Amino acid sequence: MKPKPLNETCPWSGKPVSEDSLTTYRGQVVGFCNPGCRDKFEAANRAFDAAIEKVTNNG
Repeated sequence: MKPKPLNETCPWSGKPVSEDSLTTYRGQVVGFCNPGCRDKFEAANRAFDAAIEKVTNNG
């Protein structure tokens, strides 16, 4: 059984979610319209997490 995303449309494009474009964010399954949108989301999260980590460790 495949996980069900919490959203029905892609947060980037507004198009319907595709089963091959799911990721987990903060313990929830989030869907995107294609793997490119999913990968863009994951890259943005990594960049923000790294920036927060840097600020947290330096402050």
